[in-house]
Amino acid sequence: MKRLLLLFIISLSYVSFAQDLKSPAEFLGYELGTQFTRHHEVVDYYEYLAEAASDRVQVQEYGRTNERRPLLLVYLSSQENMADLENIRQAHLENTEGKGNASQAIVWLSYNVHGNESVSTEASMLTAYTLLTDKSDYLENTVVLIDPCINPDGRDRYVNWYHQFKNSPNNVDPNSKEHHEPWLNGRPNHYMFDLNRDWAWLTQVESRQRIKMFNQWLPHVHVDFHEQGVDAPYYFAPAAEPFHEVITDFQRDFQVSIGKNHAKYFDANGWFYFTKEIFDLLYPSYGDTYPTYNGSIGMTYEQGGSGRAGLGILTGIGDTLTLQDRIAHHFTTGLSTVEISSQNAEQLNSEFKKFYRDKDYNYKSYVLNGDVDKIKALTRLLEQHEIEYGWGKNENVRGYDYRTSKNTNSKTTEESLVISTDQKKGTLVKVLFEPDAKLSDSLTYDITAWSLPYAYGLDALASENSVDTDTGRSDTSENRTAASNLSPDAYAYLTDWNSFNDAQFLAALQRHDIRVRHANKPFTMDAVDYGRGSLIITRADNQNNPDFLKKLSQIASNHDVLLTGTNTGFVEGGKDFGSGSVAMVPKNKIALLSGEPTSTLRFGEIWHFFEQQLQYPVTVIDTEYMNGVELSKYDILVLPDGYGYVDFMDADKLESLKEWVGHGGKLIAMGDALEGLTGEKGFALKAKEMEKDSTIDPQIYDDSERERIKQAITGAIFKTKVDTTHPLAFGYDDTYFSLKLGDRAYGYLEGGTVVYLEADSTKPVAGFAGSEAQKKIGETLVFGVESHGDGQVIYMVDNPLFRGFWENGKLFFANALFMVD
Repeated sequence: MKRLLLLFIISLSYVSFAQDLKSPAEFLGYELGTQFTRHHEVVDYYEYLAEAASDRVQVQEYGRTNERRPLLLVYLSSQENMADLENIRQAHLENTEGKGNASQAIVWLSYNVHGNESVSTEASMLTAYTLLTDKSDYLENTVVLIDPCINPDGRDRYVNWYHQFKNSPNNVDPNSKEHHEPWLNGRPNHYMFDLNRDWAWLTQVESRQRIKMFNQWLPHVHVDFHEQGVDAPYYFAPAAEPFHEVITDFQRDFQVSIGKNHAKYFDANGWFYFTKEIFDLLYPSYGDTYPTYNGSIGMTYEQGGSGRAGLGILTGIGDTLTLQDRIAHHFTTGLSTVEISSQNAEQLNSEFKKFYRDKDYNYKSYVLNGDVDKIKALTRLLEQHEIEYGWGKNENVRGYDYRTSKNTNSKTTEESLVISTDQKKGTLVKVLFEPDAKLSDSLTYDITAWSLPYAYGLDALASENSVDTDTGRSDTSENRTAASNLSPDAYAYLTDWNSFNDAQFLAALQRHDIRVRHANKPFTMDAVDYGRGSLIITRADNQNNPDFLKKLSQIASNHDVLLTGTNTGFVEGGKDFGSGSVAMVPKNKIALLSGEPTSTLRFGEIWHFFEQQLQYPVTVIDTEYMNGVELSKYDILVLPDGYGYVDFMDADKLESLKEWVGHGGKLIAMGDALEGLTGEKGFALKAKEMEKDSTIDPQIYDDSERERIKQAITGAIFKTKVDTTHPLAFGYDDTYFSLKLGDRAYGYLEGGTVVYLEADSTKPVAGFAGSEAQKKIGETLVFGVESHGDGQVIYMVDNPLFRGFWENGKLFFANALFMVD
């Protein structure tokens, strides 16, 4: 009976009404759920709808992926609304300014952000078709925006793999290969990034292009369609605690209304579901939270299945979960969302307008100071989010100092970046900049700290008063580049080493075969002080490089780097340019390990860092054939974080690595890769373990999860100490705020402890860290370097490249590549 009911629902829109439009099955030539649809076929169907129902459908290509697949936004509404679509959009946006009388509901449905959670794109086509046919009345006062596939590269990776390896007919046995994706699975995008955690950070090309469209609409309701484990029932709103404190009562209440509407249909069909568990609304970079902090009713829907399910799979209780089942569930919640939004269009508009009224947040302004390159990097992110900012006006300010965690007095300058919560995006500003997000529950789904002043390495003050700004300036300074006036007679050209922009500049020089030296000691030249790591580009080193000055000038201009010429190598203080303390920056050949046991996401962060951020060549070597590779051909090998390094690093691999390092190789190990390097046959690194209490006390079963959280660190920010004299720390001051993702801990190195936690610095400045975890991490390593023979092993316990958004960590990684030698 259940099976017949499911088929009836899926086929309802095919047979109930005589329509001119072709259903997805009629267009594609197969019933939805009997095979997976490749992305280009999905695009073809939506383009067909736009042509066949041009008065009610528009398709807009808003961008392209790394693999050149189109990103689509599909608009559906009544004929009358579509003819007036731009005016509807403008009237809706006027609500953010407290004016206008918009009457239509704006609903945005996002599908397939995780490529191997592939059912949602299939469901999107049926949803669109049904809204244009038997549920067209929903569109009388509603504009529906459908993004049928946020992650086409990941989806096609999964679909193509499944087509290659599925049984014929498909096999529901979970042990069959079609239910076991390889390491390079379809969940992430091309660069192995999780796009559902990139809404706020915008590190990926898909996210940056999508956010432009999102800001043009700021929908009332946004749904992010997902899949979870095969045995899980369906999840829909309302969400779980913790809710961020900025979320309004209406946003919470309307989630309940939507959930009850879904439950009505699920109850009628006997489908299992759950609410108010697991999926909270805190971390700001999700497809539910980011829209919520912009005034939407943001929600995640989770269907059981994901990449393991294929066309059908046997569940743990012996039922068969089919792709048709999964389509039916997502189809139902999609239609239900549009239905309840249509029924409440007036209230959605009025409450949306209320959301954008003035907010009485505790902190009215955030004042940031620091390196000009870091300020510029942050303003670029603000502009992408359409967050307004200004510059200081030489005033006294009192507020919470992020560095000292105390209230202090400070003075703004013309270089001070000031962001106010008194603006349209004021709620988003509070969420992204507040020193420490308030936690109503320590059991969360993701990291609990992300404050941008810490992430960008800027000094910050959160003021309870509004700080006056000069909004007329467009940048922190005029272009700093003096490169266009480089004297051809100069002995050398000098620049500081303070930011990741400087590392990008260095990488660009190396790509153009310009030789560069760096200072291991501070020096003074022409009455100007230069710090450790400062770059020295001499004419003598580049006398055989054609058009040396022209190339240097252009590269400096591209990176807005100030180059200062000097006519001598004789310094006024420090070491002369011919000293052994002024070393040539090597042009290293770098290898990056991929495949099991590395994490796809952590591998992707490093891959993306090299190719899209640093723009420096890297060779990807897979673990499947690593043993056949001559490591002597490479100067640096990077081991990404992962799972199972202890088993992977057998005695032969360890011996091979130790020999390679001993002969001058540089090994960079990150996260749990460090586990594989410890032990009797490993390097000098030692794991720190807590002494276990042999006493066993009775424990309430319901409290077990709370007890486990005491051992956890859920993405918290810690204040660490830095040895600024070490090459790994060039460009940093003596304090670094590190994002710690777990309680794994290692003791100090006998030499080369560069960044570390002291005994009294185990309490996070932001985020959650369990009481037992705090006891464990005192006096432990964060970043360090061990010399081994002629080479080095660089240990990165914390991840300076996490999700590509922890900007202030990137220079550590660049130092590991260029400065440590």
